[in-house]
Amino acid sequence: MSATPSAWDRIRDEFPILNQQVNGHPLVYLDNAATTQKPRAVMSALDRFYARDNSNVHRGLHALSMRATDDYEGARARVARFINAQAPEEVVFTRGTTESINMVASSWGGANLRKGDVILLTEMEHHSNIVPWQLAAQRTGATLRYLPVTGDEGLLDLGALDRVLTPEVKVFAFTHVSNTLGTINPVAELCARARKVGAVTVIDAAQSVGHMPLDVRAIGCDFLAFSGHKMACVTGIGALYGRKALMDAMPPYQGGGGMISNVDFLESRWKPSPERFEAGTPNFGDAVALGAACDFLDSLGRDEIRRRDGELSRKAYERLAELPGIRLIGPRGERGGLVSFAFAGVHAHDVVTFADEDGIALRGGHHCNQPLMKRLGLTSTVRASFYVYNEEREIGALVESMRRTLKFFGPES
Repeated sequence: MSATPSAWDRIRDEFPILNQQVNGHPLVYLDNAATTQKPRAVMSALDRFYARDNSNVHRGLHALSMRATDDYEGARARVARFINAQAPEEVVFTRGTTESINMVASSWGGANLRKGDVILLTEMEHHSNIVPWQLAAQRTGATLRYLPVTGDEGLLDLGALDRVLTPEVKVFAFTHVSNTLGTINPVAELCARARKVGAVTVIDAAQSVGHMPLDVRAIGCDFLAFSGHKMACVTGIGALYGRKALMDAMPPYQGGGGMISNVDFLESRWKPSPERFEAGTPNFGDAVALGAACDFLDSLGRDEIRRRDGELSRKAYERLAELPGIRLIGPRGERGGLVSFAFAGVHAHDVVTFADEDGIALRGGHHCNQPLMKRLGLTSTVRASFYVYNEEREIGALVESMRRTLKFFGPES
């Protein structure tokens, strides 16, 4: 069900944090790639759960425990529908994208990677999709290889894919939408190419899952990771999608209660996925909130969210391109809901500090993309990132703030 135009007109009312001033100016929140704000529907779902149903799950026979278990497993089923997984059992709740990728790198990687194997990544990956694979390579003797990025436009060099995606590649891990470039990668094509050489695929969907329709079966991936706090939910909850056959063949990531079928003094046996990867008391309250976030985003319509994201980022790119001395990073055409840029002679942290004086929340730095920054010959960029509650008028405020910054640091041309 898509939102009516009047619902979109009232969308900012669903996010009470936006109704404030910062440094005497109305808040303009453009740091959504770092974390999104939370709607009343998500906060209310969390409040209802703790006010009525709070109890440990999977462990009790009393009414509260059974209700809490139903809520928790209902949230798993809701997330599975949100990404079109074949069954709820293909969804493991985690703390977020980082833990999800670490789980695959440690559990699947530890069981399947050997010396002589290759781990293929791309030059645009977030540290969360680089460092876990570096650790896996150190543990197993596998080596790392990277698919290049093409200059400031920030597209994957698909012409190099045949050269780097060889039969030695056992896993190909890549982002869906770059958190710095805004590039939307052709994930279904990449998965199909990987299958031809027998490589397992891992997608970092942190910047895409709450911004566009996402269908893991249509994409054809083996694993997909995302975080709740980047899709209108709270922090500390996310999910790993994994094909059931792969998940059931993987050893546990952690040991403890809830993930075992039997324990004796010398050895233990594991439950199937997802239980074997959810040791200890799970984050059941925030899982309920994640289900509510799925409901909220679907009530708006993810096709419409993608359209609005793209429209805002396109207009921001065009307006910012008019500023003197600016270097815009990422594709000129279709992109995710963010724009990254740098000014000659002005550090990104100074730009962000000046913007904050105008009530505008931006992000400045390397965005956990240090290898990409080195590839682009930069140390940092400024990033403006958009979400469902942002408006075109806020782009105007951003541009005027950048003009003020440039005026302070040097004469405008």
